[in-house]
Amino acid sequence: MVMAWKRRRSAAAPHYDPAFGDKALAEACQDVAAGRWQGPRDLLAAGDPHDWDRRSHRIRLLANAAADRRVAEAWQSAEPHSADAVVLRADIEVMRMFAVARRGTMPAANRLDWTARICLHAADAAPDDPHPWVSLVTLARLYEGGHAETGRWWQELCARDPHHREAHHQGLRYMSARWHGSHGQASTFARERAAAAPLGSPLAVLPQVARAEQYRHRAEREGPGRLDLLHHWNGDAELWDLRTTMERWIGFRTAVQAQDVADLNHLAHALVHAGLLTEAATVFELLDGRATRVPWSYTGDPEQQYTRWRTRAAAAGTPVRSRNG
Repeated sequence: MVMAWKRRRSAAAPHYDPAFGDKALAEACQDVAAGRWQGPRDLLAAGDPHDWDRRSHRIRLLANAAADRRVAEAWQSAEPHSADAVVLRADIEVMRMFAVARRGTMPAANRLDWTARICLHAADAAPDDPHPWVSLVTLARLYEGGHAETGRWWQELCARDPHHREAHHQGLRYMSARWHGSHGQASTFARERAAAAPLGSPLAVLPQVARAEQYRHRAEREGPGRLDLLHHWNGDAELWDLRTTMERWIGFRTAVQAQDVADLNHLAHALVHAGLLTEAATVFELLDGRATRVPWSYTGDPEQQYTRWRTRAAAAGTPVRSRNG
């Protein structure tokens, strides 16, 4: 009976939910799609004011949903003194700049500077909130050669929340070879920040995120069939990083964080490609079928990759539960 249940679980189609189970966030995004700003207002007002990671997750998803709409502008017009409206509007403008870049033309410097001023205005309106500084660090990637103030923006951000999840992922992207650094700089940043994070922090997965982004960048440039890329995941340093992540994060994980689904998918992806299938079974058990297309899309069709590796991990052995079950 137990084995049959496991087979059904391992064969089920993965579930994709950009809100990562945050039903209130999903409802607010529906309001945005309908052109209503009241849902985002109520959501941001009701959240724990000190849960910066969840607040950033909510702001970023709302900003992505509202980038091609005028919802934030309508909210600001109706409630001009709302700090939440200003912070959301700043992140929306950053998302709009990235939308321009995805269309093949980098935004003009004066448009980037205009967006940076909106973000700085948001930082003044919400002086304790790290998210306007997350917006700025994100925006800095679009400047040719980076932005001269990125270091100061990073310091302001860390002064408000030194272990901010979204901030560190944005910092890692900035340091990557795709943007303004190198594979070595990104790996060093990831390992140092993971080591400095508290036990149980999802920042422990940063080395796996850096490794996935390095694979993606090199595969696009060199082709995924390169022999050295076939061993990209299971070198001594990579295996040490993975076991450290399992120990420092999964072994001490006592609370569910806003973006755990994304981070657990990165960890599961790295574990299966390193051949650590028993450890991967533990992570798939925590995911319970919740999937993200990144990083699985880096190594093939994301749904097929997730399903195939989940099945193989389930067959490798019984997962060991974390302290959070």
